[in-house]
Amino acid sequence: MFENLQAPAADKILALMQMYRDDPRDTKIDLGVGVYKDATGNTPVMRAVKAAEQQLVDEQSTKAYTGLAGDPAFSDAMIDLVLGGTVARDRIAAVATPGGTGAIRQALEFIKRASPDATVWISNPTWPNHPSIIKYLGMKMFEYRYFDEDTRGVDFDGMMADLGTVAAGDVVLLHGCCHNPTGANLTMDQWGAVIALIKDRGAVPMIDIAYQGFGDGLDDDAAATRMVAKNFDEVLIAASCSKNFGVYRERTGILMAIGRNADEAKLAQGNLAFLNRQNYSFPPDHGARVVTTILNDPKLRADWEAELEATRLGMLDLRQQLADELKRLTNSDRFAFIAQHRGMFSRLGTTPEKVEQLRAEHGIYMVGDSRLNIAGLNAETVPILARAIVAVGV
Repeated sequence: MFENLQAPAADKILALMQMYRDDPRDTKIDLGVGVYKDATGNTPVMRAVKAAEQQLVDEQSTKAYTGLAGDPAFSDAMIDLVLGGTVARDRIAAVATPGGTGAIRQALEFIKRASPDATVWISNPTWPNHPSIIKYLGMKMFEYRYFDEDTRGVDFDGMMADLGTVAAGDVVLLHGCCHNPTGANLTMDQWGAVIALIKDRGAVPMIDIAYQGFGDGLDDDAAATRMVAKNFDEVLIAASCSKNFGVYRERTGILMAIGRNADEAKLAQGNLAFLNRQNYSFPPDHGARVVTTILNDPKLRADWEAELEATRLGMLDLRQQLADELKRLTNSDRFAFIAQHRGMFSRLGTTPEKVEQLRAEHGIYMVGDSRLNIAGLNAETVPILARAIVAVGV
């Protein structure tokens, strides 16, 4: 049967990683991969994670399976972190998943099971795995405008115009904070307008929140998701612990399904557990247990929040440094959007040809759509990047 296989399209980010590794230049800068890095280029293990893992080594007495939904304590801790008591607990079904990607996949499988004819609306642009999984599952998909290439901000008028054509029963996928790949976020007033429009159209919101704590702080980054949860009878929320806990390789995520009442949530819970069984049976537990340990231990939680806040402020400093340096070099404010964006990413809004020129002539590696990872910079490389951007005429 293998001879009938067709080679899948090459993953552009993985190809970019290989090109970076093969580049002999000492001045090369990797801004492509969507992983947090410190000033030395390392993705560190957070202090609280180390301490929680040591605690597990000392105290854990079994490696037996958890339930199909994962450890209930993990669900409770993550629901509190993301939703902060906005919705009654008995209205929320939840399952642990292998990372945020697993949560997205299970959410889409859930939608397909519950409403196979629903169209999933995604922002243009969005994280590439969103359309990839939707297409693989054979689901209907439309895009709504989101990013304004001229202002490098949100094309709110275009977004509202497109969402105004959403049909009842469709699903609108929204980024809870730190939009990937643009870094451009809605204001809370704009969130209110989007919520009112989606409610009026009779659609169901789905939130992807992968960067809570990386933008404006843990609670501020969750504010939009909580507003959505408060205003709808049914909501799907996919959350990742990869970034804010730095447990990338432990594949730690959660899918929440909010129902209109406890009975509907119980029905959703059974279906989510069924989907886990069909996919991977019992979800991975190590990362989830580490996260649970941190969130339920006051000292570990305080240390985690302090380190996360330092990480967030460090990225904001890098944004401001880059914006200031580009202003100095160009004598204009046209790159001020970099300081206004939030999260790890910004989108420069330039052409693939300019991106290739940055790579070929200056050793600057970023994704072809001009998404750059701010966390790939440090104080020494900011001026190098700024000079390269000016030199190629971005």
